[in-house]
Amino acid sequence: MCGIVGIVGQSPVNQSLYDALMVLQHRGQDAAGIVTCEGNKLHLRKDNGLARDVFHTSHMIKLRGNMGIAHVRYPTAGSSSSAEAQPFY
Repeated sequence: MCGIVGIVGQSPVNQSLYDALMVLQHRGQDAAGIVTCEGNKLHLRKDNGLARDVFHTSHMIKLRGNMGIAHVRYPTAGSSSSAEAQPFY
């Protein structure tokens, strides 16, 4: 029971992805992650915990780009290690 959202936009998507995770938080409380794409660079932030605890202003500033994907995890397999947090690339 995870939650996932992807956005492609004309402007930065980091805040919209975060807002979507807030709405999807009930789908998984174990870990949260966002990866954005800026040109040919990927910017990733993920960790164990609720989205509100994983992302701070300093993290959001680094998530640059007009497209991205975000995930909240409810573990049904694997461990609760932060290495299991998604998205993977």
